[in-house]
Amino acid sequence: MGDELAGKVAVVTGGASGLGRGMVERFVAAGAAVVIADVNEERGEALAEELGDAAAFRATDVADADQVQAAVDTAVDRFGGLHVIVNNAGIGSAQRRFLRDDFRDFERITRVNLLGVMLGSQRAARHMADHGGGSIVNITSIGGINAGPALVTYRATKAAVIHLTRSIAIDLAEHSIRANCIAPAHIATGINTGYDQWSIIRLMQPLQRQASPADVAEAALYLASDRAAQVTGIVLPVDGGTTAGPPVRDLSGVMGQPDTKAR
Repeated sequence: MGDELAGKVAVVTGGASGLGRGMVERFVAAGAAVVIADVNEERGEALAEELGDAAAFRATDVADADQVQAAVDTAVDRFGGLHVIVNNAGIGSAQRRFLRDDFRDFERITRVNLLGVMLGSQRAARHMADHGGGSIVNITSIGGINAGPALVTYRATKAAVIHLTRSIAIDLAEHSIRANCIAPAHIATGINTGYDQWSIIRLMQPLQRQASPADVAEAALYLASDRAAQVTGIVLPVDGGTTAGPPVRDLSGVMGQPDTKAR
């Protein structure tokens, strides 16, 4: 299945590093041509050069509608179309508890994490609707599924991305456009390097394994490809089981000794 995206063109926002870079590299390996849309020109141009003719960089602030449109136009003009967009660009928020939060970063976080996804989805879908359909993959977070303290603005925007994606999945289905979400967790990228990932995994994740951007890239490849032709409006956690529940702990003192008799 090395050519699952052969002949397809994709835009990946926030594609110069982290999860975005992993998806760009995986899509190119699967045969796609990819526009790397990112605010980091140095990293974006270096990645495009590394990947060769199958990749192009476009400086893009996803909160700016004109720049998002320019990324879509680059895909069409450079590679002849647009079949997939991954709205991956996002930023975190400060670890302020709710009563002490002055919401100084509310507007910027909301514009990048939510408006950026709305703009990317809309501008890509306008092209897709007139050219046979396509696939929209939006990157949310388990912070948009599971509640928790602090990071309130971040969590709220990621929850909004889920509802947005489900809504546009219905709205765009008549145009053969699919829209789905991926909800990653506990992956060591630039947005969460301040956390002790292994401590969190031990406490919260049933699969005691450190995920990597490649895990998210494989999920994105599935949703972008024809293998997911009947899949739209879903949220796919890539979280080692975190949203299912915490790891098993010794409950013998609470539940008594297990029944070992054969059934």
